[in-house]
Amino acid sequence: MTVGGHVLTFLAGPKTVSALWEELNRHDAGLTGITPRRITYDWFLLALDLLYALGTIELDRGLVARRTA
Repeated sequence: MTVGGHVLTFLAGPKTVSALWEELNRHDAGLTGITPRRITYDWFLLALDLLYALGTIELDRGLVARRTA
């Protein structure tokens, strides 16, 4: 799974960048029996940049959301 795809799995609804980052880390740290996939903050931001450039996500009033249509 790509980093952008991994990030998108946590974007069911609009969230702040910090809430999205915290949820991603909380989930990764809570995996049992599997080595957590640690994404650095730099890679997280690059993934958000790429998703935005591709038109997959948008930023509206401080919230990141999946873009519809």
